[in-house]
Amino acid sequence: MRILIIGGSRFVGLHLTEAARERGHSVTHFNRGLSAPAGIPGVEEIRGDREQAADLALLAGRRWDAVIDTPGYVPEAVAASANALAGAAGTYCFISTLSVYRSLAETGQDEDAPLADVPPAGTPYAGELYGALKAGCEAEVQRVYGERALIIRPGYIVGPHDPTDRFTYWPVRVREAGEVLAPGNPRDPIQVIDARDLAAWTIQLLEEGVHGVFNATGPARPLTWHEFLATADVVAGNGARLTWADEAFLLAEHLEQSGELPLWAPSEIAGLHTFSIQRALDAGLQLRPLAETIADTLSWYASRANGPLRAGLSAPREQELLARFHAWSRARNEG
Repeated sequence: MRILIIGGSRFVGLHLTEAARERGHSVTHFNRGLSAPAGIPGVEEIRGDREQAADLALLAGRRWDAVIDTPGYVPEAVAASANALAGAAGTYCFISTLSVYRSLAETGQDEDAPLADVPPAGTPYAGELYGALKAGCEAEVQRVYGERALIIRPGYIVGPHDPTDRFTYWPVRVREAGEVLAPGNPRDPIQVIDARDLAAWTIQLLEEGVHGVFNATGPARPLTWHEFLATADVVAGNGARLTWADEAFLLAEHLEQSGELPLWAPSEIAGLHTFSIQRALDAGLQLRPLAETIADTLSWYASRANGPLRAGLSAPREQELLARFHAWSRARNEG
């Protein structure tokens, strides 16, 4: 197949490119060249910004079997590329998000659950509108491509090359051992998907000519925070001590807003880690063992030279919170 990837030079795009090339497909990237100015050997690079009509004109007269849109956040920009490529590709695959759903409090939601209301046209991107704008992007792809649209809604995407470090923080922190501040109840659920699994399955769907909408996260069976961190401890082998700080304390410390405990979801958005992925599993989604993702993430982190983690608690902040939590727990028990 001939595949055009909008973006393609970071994280998910890199894994999509690798998965496609491993299966013998030719790949073209269309992007601004900001993340990887030198390009990727063996991959055709077309430099351009889809928000510029003159740049989209660079794609005119070309033909691809499929387009994969990885960085779309604003409906008008996605509409521009979908319209420009309407006659140039058989399938338009949009990488969306589970955040498109109207309520993240509901548990076990499948692909038919109500979506967030799309903001008015021209609404600029803002973090709090992330899910709603992504829902608008989906609508534009489906408007242009109809039954030829493929919408994939991942949860937290993790693994090597993750620029956010939201997942990476936890294996790295557990490997450092000592007393680790663990969030909430050890039985709370958590869902993540390895970017390599997402990429391989996306290419498989394109090969098979599959269209439609799919939630995409993992694992295939329920995973708890305790199992996640215990698995990280087994992989690291350093014997970390987990101290589970309950939700009341974490909320009192405003840790649901600070982002210092990445991936943690308070009960008011408990649905964030309970989505149904049965449709994806039925369509062939394969998920590697969590221990493999953790080990590979630690290896990648050790090999990079990017400085400190971009997410999670600093060591002094964690010690401060642990001390306060122990005092808070004593006061509550004594009261």
